[in-house]
Amino acid sequence: MHPAPSIIVFTVFSGLGFGLLAWLGAGFLAPTGWAAFAHYALAFALAGGGLIAATFHLANPRNAVKSFSQWRTSWLSREAVLAAATMAVMGLQAALSVFAAPVAALGWLGAGLAVATVYATAMIYGQLRSVPRWHQPLTPVLFVVMALGGGALLAGQVLVALILLPLAALVQIAVWLVGDGRFAAAGSTMESATGLGSMGRVRLLEPPHTGENYLLREMVHVVARRHAVRLRWIALAAMAPLPVLMLLATGGGTVAATLAALCHLAGALAARWLFFAEAEHVVGLYYGKR
Repeated sequence: MHPAPSIIVFTVFSGLGFGLLAWLGAGFLAPTGWAAFAHYALAFALAGGGLIAATFHLANPRNAVKSFSQWRTSWLSREAVLAAATMAVMGLQAALSVFAAPVAALGWLGAGLAVATVYATAMIYGQLRSVPRWHQPLTPVLFVVMALGGGALLAGQVLVALILLPLAALVQIAVWLVGDGRFAAAGSTMESATGLGSMGRVRLLEPPHTGENYLLREMVHVVARRHAVRLRWIALAAMAPLPVLMLLATGGGTVAATLAALCHLAGALAARWLFFAEAEHVVGLYYGKR
């Protein structure tokens, strides 16, 4: 799949934002006054900025409003509804935290909605049978653990981050290992892609057309295996081991937590680029690209 920058920014930044909102809502971090304003502003900037970035991937950004109408059948629509609900609930909780006192029940409701939003985002990709690498139970687990681990860093929850970041790294490794064999296990072939299996083995004599089209531009992206392996190591190191070492070496101060969060962000962006770049859509078989 084409690793569009807007979608990478959307999934990573919104995940961090909703992860931070989850910790704020759950009461692990209960700031008031200006401290609450700063934390909630950061969370809403990340979550809202990520959602806005997603609209740049639409052919017509004005159609974004239509994403709310199909919540019964579409994970994209469910994500939109859940995101709006989270923003509304946590917006009220933010106002209470700044000007009065937070309400525990309201915060827990917002935290649950925030986690549900991240899960819905993951299921946009996890439910696609046409992309076998994504179509596995670990996809939503990875999105949720990454969001909560990164959110814990931003919330200053050092102990929680020291647990969740290594867990996120382990889940990411499992996603890569399982994902590497998913396309072959799905059983899709040139014969099944063209519907000519009854005629025997099929090979591509000429491409379906001479020019590029939407499917080739968006659904077919080939990344060299050696580059993917190198980037995996870089992403994995920046995502968890380096931030953990920073926190352990410094005792988890504000500066260390900030540097650890930036390092984790760099690793998350690299890993999410691979998430899209390594995804193999079965339509590539029709064009002889798989």
